[in-house]
Amino acid sequence: MAFPVLRTRTPRTLHAPAPTWSPLREFDELQRLLAGAADNRTAAWSPAADVRETDEGYAVDVELPGVKREDIAVDLAEGRLTIDGEIAEREGNFRRRARRTGQFRYAVTLPEGVDPNQVSAELADGVLTVRVPKRPEDAARRIEIK
Repeated sequence: MAFPVLRTRTPRTLHAPAPTWSPLREFDELQRLLAGAADNRTAAWSPAADVRETDEGYAVDVELPGVKREDIAVDLAEGRLTIDGEIAEREGNFRRRARRTGQFRYAVTLPEGVDPNQVSAELADGVLTVRVPKRPEDAARRIEIK
């Protein structure tokens, strides 16, 4: 039985630790590949984001360091919030490159009962915060028992 060969781009020294394998990194790569296959467009990556629910509505915080306001589009249609944009390629000879560039897309489906006419978005300190309020009639209320 033959064993698979681990090929790396850089040679390792004899006692150097082996590269660490992360199953989460494998899942991220698989998700990126599947998302690219589902869309026949240029493969877009998804920025890190948090979705919080409050009594008043939902807040979506998306990390977009270095992105200008005019390079971001925020849309809400049929309960689906979509944030699209692009980070321009930077010039220079890179020794190491870890930040993503190119088109990005983040999408989340919000529960029913949001007010699409009162959505607000703010970009501060590299974080885009989109606030989507709930409709007043859909807010939870306490029912008195008689």
